[in-house]
Amino acid sequence: MYFSTMPNIYYEFTDSDGKPTLKVLKDITTNVRVIRSVLENITVYDFYDIVDGETPEIIATKVYGNPLYHWVIMLANDKFDYREDFPLDYTSLVKRVEDLYGASNVYATHHYEYIYVNNNDNIYIVNSSQAGSYAVSNFEHEERENEKKRRIKLISKPVLDAVVKQYSQMFE
Repeated sequence: MYFSTMPNIYYEFTDSDGKPTLKVLKDITTNVRVIRSVLENITVYDFYDIVDGETPEIIATKVYGNPLYHWVIMLANDKFDYREDFPLDYTSLVKRVEDLYGASNVYATHHYEYIYVNNNDNIYIVNSSQAGSYAVSNFEHEERENEKKRRIKLISKPVLDAVVKQYSQMFE
């Protein structure tokens, strides 16, 4: 649905012999601006916490009854990369941390933090000499970053219908 309604454009490529050839491609640049402007005007979203293993298609099926609405979820949350923009399951997270820091450094110190109690309990990154600071491991840091990706916004079904209708009308 998402790509099928987009207009075609001709794009010139140079083949391996140096000859120009025209290819028919979908013009993916025309749609995002309009859909974004619609989504920016939505004032009420429902929030959803992604469960390990859920993809945008699974969420779209659960919430909207149709996996083809995955693109609305992606655009509403400014998420464009399945691997980087969605939370990893625990096993994948462990592998990622091992790949990033090395298996022997999973629990090595990433940085130090300090909680300023009189300042709305804000947490600040400090150096290790700060009295009362505590170490945050590489794994803990990456786990926190992963958890930030878990909560997403979902638009309501009536608004979804309006967004999809406007999207369809863009290419008529």
